[in-house]
Amino acid sequence: MKIKNGFVLRQVCGENVIVGEGLEAINFGKLLSLNETAAWLWQQAAEMGDFTIDSLVAKLLEEYDVTVDVARNDVSNIVNEWLKVEVVE
Repeated sequence: MKIKNGFVLRQVCGENVIVGEGLEAINFGKLLSLNETAAWLWQQAAEMGDFTIDSLVAKLLEEYDVTVDVARNDVSNIVNEWLKVEVVE
């Protein structure tokens, strides 16, 4: 998977949000608010370019003191949300 062109993480009024910029995201028309961990995962995905749920789980386990099951569940949930709103492909 990868983040679709035109979608970026921004700080808006103290909130982490994914916004669409440019022609690639012209029909998006919304903001996605992310908590701190989800924003961190977005940044990791952006740095990796191509990513998988497993690669994000590994990053989360390196950074946070969570179990593999919790990490996999959290990453799966956020990536599925990103897929649902079509900000990743």
